[in-house]
Amino acid sequence: MARVYVVGTMDTKGEELRYAAACLRRAGAEAVVVDVSTRPHGAAGADVTAAEIAAHHPQGTGAVLGLGDRGAAVSAMAEALSRWLPAQTDIGAVLGLGGSCNTALVTQAMRALPIGTPKLMVSTVAAGNVAPYVGPVDLALMYSVVDVAGINGISRRVIANAAHAAAGMALHAAPPADAAEKPGLGMTMFGVTTTCITRLREMLEPGYECYVFHATGAGGQSMEKLAESGLVAALLDITTTEVPDYLVGGVFPCTEDRFGAAIRTRLPYIGSVGAVDMVNFGARETVPARFAGRHLHVHNPQVTLMRTTPEENRAIGHFIVERLNRMEGPVRFLLPLGGVSAIDVPGQPFHDPDADAALFDTIRAGFVPTPTRRLVEVEAAINDPAFADAVLTAFREIV
Repeated sequence: MARVYVVGTMDTKGEELRYAAACLRRAGAEAVVVDVSTRPHGAAGADVTAAEIAAHHPQGTGAVLGLGDRGAAVSAMAEALSRWLPAQTDIGAVLGLGGSCNTALVTQAMRALPIGTPKLMVSTVAAGNVAPYVGPVDLALMYSVVDVAGINGISRRVIANAAHAAAGMALHAAPPADAAEKPGLGMTMFGVTTTCITRLREMLEPGYECYVFHATGAGGQSMEKLAESGLVAALLDITTTEVPDYLVGGVFPCTEDRFGAAIRTRLPYIGSVGAVDMVNFGARETVPARFAGRHLHVHNPQVTLMRTTPEENRAIGHFIVERLNRMEGPVRFLLPLGGVSAIDVPGQPFHDPDADAALFDTIRAGFVPTPTRRLVEVEAAINDPAFADAVLTAFREIV
């Protein structure tokens, strides 16, 4: 039977964790209580002790338990749990309970689990900004209403509901993908690359499940998480607009690990520079003052775009090409020489051949071709049918 791992700090939340485990067992699920306390001797009553978890830290138990700095100890325990938890092969669900520190600790480890593994966190911070805790995964947060500080009339019902939900997910797991189902493809899209992605999706859907991700920072991370969870057969990463937001300071940034999944998994990768002509901000009045003199375009009342400069495009090109050169799987990277977005073509507000040339030249100069890694230049704009056809040709070559 798949087991529900109940995770928290037994030294301060022992009563609540034991109660959750009892609820799980009454519901017919097997419960495993995991202690992530950071005191030197942990606490009694756990099925997996804090010392067992701490031993999985790269620097050993001493790097986690007994540190004078609580923040450092919590961070170290989070790293240890993030290494231990994914190594368990019998996880039916993970249920966490706690306040802000424990939420940060446990959800970090939950994010290391594959998409599809049930993850539920009962937390005092679940009613606020939860993006840092959820990240790009299917992680559910349940607001505790009262603090996780003893069993009372409110916490008893909230924790029991969470335990029953976790038991239900563990006992009634969704069936694995059938071998006859179509393989999945991860695809990135933005409004200004929609025409290209729609054409590709229409051409590929007869044979593939097309998972399209809005390139808003979390979208790219979610696509890469799917790749590392083994849920896609290839990546069509046509829209890499999260890179300029990361480098210049927009509101839809990627992380330093953008493209990391393709590097680590060696999945077939077909990419491009869709929408890297822009940095994204909110309403016009939210654009930082340091950009007051820049070329801005109000896309709608809530979205303002800023045209990237030749200097910024060189930095964007360096960021992308350095990562492309570390991909050892089959790679095709396409340059749409006629324009990288719907508004980067003649007559549109972001048409800037000099800025595009800086981007293309940087990628050309830095790209290291191999028998499996090729740079493809296309005399078309990204939304032209000819570009989508070139992407499809590249796809058929390597997938």
